[in-house]
Order: sequence, then structure tokens, then C-alpha cells
Amino acid sequence: MKKMGRPKGENNMEKVCTIRMDENTLSRLQAYCDKMKVAKSEAIRDAINNLVDDVAERKAK
Repeated sequence: MKKMGRPKGENNMEKVCTIRMDENTLSRLQAYCDKMKVAKSEAIRDAINNLVDDVAERKAK
């Protein structure tokens, strides 16, 4: 019998990473998410990807 539920895609978000941050940083993140209408996890993933891409661009120059 097949498993019930949503089928797994190619880019699953199975990994969990807990971080600590001060109140000011958290409130800035929340304000950004409210303004851009994105989830905190999506905003953090985007920020990490932008940081890594920026470093790769600098090294390529």
C-alpha cells in the first residue's frame, strides 16, 4: 500500500536549524518579513544565499 500524504519533491526542507538572536535582530527580521510578506525561514535562507553568492563573486574577480 502506498504511503499517504504529500509526495516528496526534489528540494525538500527536511533539515532544521535553530539559531539564537538578540531582541533587536529578531524584531528587525520580523519587520522585514511583515513588509515583504515572507516567512522568517525564507528570509533567512535568502540572506544566507546572498552572502554566499557575494563571497563567490568577490573571489571570482
